[in-house]
This record gives sequence, structure tokens and C-alpha cells, in this order.
Amino acid sequence: MLKGKKILIGITGSIAAYKIPFLVRLLKKAGAEVQIILTPAARDFVTPLTLSTLSERPVLTEFFNKDDGSWHSHVNLGLWADLFLVAPLSANTMAKMATGIADNLLLTTVLSARCPVLFAPAMDLDMYRHPATVENISKLKQFGYRLIEPVEGELASGLKGMGRLEEPEKIFEIINEMLVPDSVFQNKKVLVTAGPTYEPIDPVRFIGNFSSGKMGVEIAHAFAAAGAEVTLILGPSEIIVDDPAIETIRVTTAEEMYNQCMENFPESEITVMAAAVADYTPAKTVAEKIKKSGSIKKIDLKPTKDILATMGSQKKAGQILVGFALETDNEKNNAQKKLKNKNLDLIVLNSMKDEGAGFGHTTNKVTMMTAKGTEKVFPLKSKQEVAQDILAEIESLM
Repeated sequence: MLKGKKILIGITGSIAAYKIPFLVRLLKKAGAEVQIILTPAARDFVTPLTLSTLSERPVLTEFFNKDDGSWHSHVNLGLWADLFLVAPLSANTMAKMATGIADNLLLTTVLSARCPVLFAPAMDLDMYRHPATVENISKLKQFGYRLIEPVEGELASGLKGMGRLEEPEKIFEIINEMLVPDSVFQNKKVLVTAGPTYEPIDPVRFIGNFSSGKMGVEIAHAFAAAGAEVTLILGPSEIIVDDPAIETIRVTTAEEMYNQCMENFPESEITVMAAAVADYTPAKTVAEKIKKSGSIKKIDLKPTKDILATMGSQKKAGQILVGFALETDNEKNNAQKKLKNKNLDLIVLNSMKDEGAGFGHTTNKVTMMTAKGTEKVFPLKSKQEVAQDILAEIESLM
């Protein structure tokens, strides 16, 4: 549900801190990564040992580790998180947040955070109703922070009223709604291929192409962010895919990619074949390095297995199959033939003639054509944006 999502939790000095271990357990069970920051006062209410055991990470309080002198960077923490929750938020820390005071690690991290920030106040009812608190909540909301309102109930003072921290289960639901929005791709099984293939000639040489794998990897990330269960079959590429929501299978040759595709395709609901698979491979691979003085004058080639055509012939009702066409001439006609002959639902065309498109670039310029006869031309965009356009087109097919 939250697999791969990075969540910061800031805990301040409040008796309601006892609820946070229950929340951490829910988040970890859902697959999230959780990092906890305590204010110095919070350590009087909940122990770092309990929180580090549940979060499986050291709990942070100070800027420096006194044992080894290492620095806990509030900047890196703010960049790391997908969401920052401050809960329970005391009146004191709230006032500091509202005025930009940064006198501890939690507060400096709040100022450094680029992700959504949620705050969940917990205090006695008169403190919560005080004009200063009301004004501070208003300021935080103006900053774009989202309030998780306290609820009515029995308070630590013995009074009853507004000020009790929302229950962990409800806070979990709010986090889940923010990080995993409703999507038609939620829990869909998606298969994506990316990168080139290398067809060995001898132990040190190969036939290959200039594909970086960037386009396919961006598509995989986009599906994962939309809640899909993503399997990425990635050819030899320098890209490191560290998103835990993506199962990455590394391959080298067209034959290896074919085998992995055939193994995963039957269960896939959506398949996007963005890899640049070699059409030919050496008929024979030489066991030893070919010397310049050797007798080999030519390399005989044989066709590789057509992965896309095989998938198209095996496609079941309800499966969506997307192919890519990188062309240098007669682009649209060639793409339309591929769309029809390989039984695709959608083909993404890019031309080597377009500046900034194709292999090795961070941008791409595509035309999308569907089996229903529609055609959409897109301007040059980042490959991340192109990935979102492709998902939107697939959603329209669904």
C-alpha cells in the first residue's frame, strides 16, 4: 500500500506521544520507510529504543552524534521525505513553527522540507482554544501545511473537550490518502521493459545500441507512484533503480529479455515495451577474444526472437500492450504497421530527426497512435512528463 514511501515523523513533548509507536507499526506494515525525529522534551514521553525498534532506524534528536561526531543533516532529511508528519504537536513547538524558530533538529528539518507537511496538535482544551494557538494554526495552514484536527475526549488533565490527538488508525488513513491517491492503476500488475540489449561477439565485444533506459525507467516510476505493482525488466544500463515499489530484473541479451518477458507477461494487466531490443545477434559467439591478426573477416548474424510480436499473439482479452517505435524515415507509416502487425493497443513513436528526442536525452518528443485510430502529437518534454502522458493515454484506453 505504502511500499517505498518515505515518511518523517516529528514527535514533540506531549503525553499523546504514546500513540505514535502504534502509528509507526501501521506504516511499517504497509511497507513505508519511517524516520523519527524527537525534540529533547519528547524523550520524557516516549523512548528512542521503542521507536527505533519499530521503525528499524536510529531515532534522531540532536544535530550531531556524540559518539562518532557525525552530523544529522536536516537538509538531507527534508529532501528524503515524501511526507512529514509532526505529531503530537505541542503548543510550544507549534508557536516556533509558526514564527520560523529553528532551535532543534526537528524544527530545522521542518524548514528544509520540500514535501507535504501534516501537523496534529495535542494539548489541553484551554490551550487549544487560546487565541495564540488559533492564530498559530492559521499561520501553519497558510504555509500550506495540513491540519489533522484533535478530537474531543478525555484529556490528561482530567478535563473533557477538544485537544486529544487523533487516533493512529485515522492518521494512517490520512497519510495513505495523501501518498496513494485514487488511481485506475492502483494494484494493477504492470510490466515495463527498458534499456538496450548487448549481443556478445566475443568476451569483450558486443552488438548494441545507444539506449540509456531513461524513458522506460521513468514509465516504471510513474506507474509505481500511481499505486501499481511494477515489474521492470532492465537491459544493461547505468541507471540505478532503488524504488522498493519496483521489482527490477536485470538482463543483458535479447534472449534473456525474451525469457523474462514470457515469464511475466501472462500475469501482467498492462505491458509497456520501451526497451530497444536488438533485432539481430551473432550466429556464433567466440569463446576467446578475437585478435586483430585473426582470420575472422565477417560476423554472421541471426534474427532475435520478436518479443513484441509474440506478446501480441498471446495477448488475452483485457490486457493492454504498448510498444515503442524509434524511426529515422517514413516514421508514421512504419509505426502504424508495427501497431497493426504486432496487435498493439498503443504505440509511442519518436523520431531520430527530432532534436532532443530519442536515445541518451532527458527529453523526448512523441506521437501516440492507438489501435482505435486516434493520434496525438506532443511537444518536446522531459521524459518524466512524457511518462505521465503515456499513463494518461493508457488510462483512456481502460
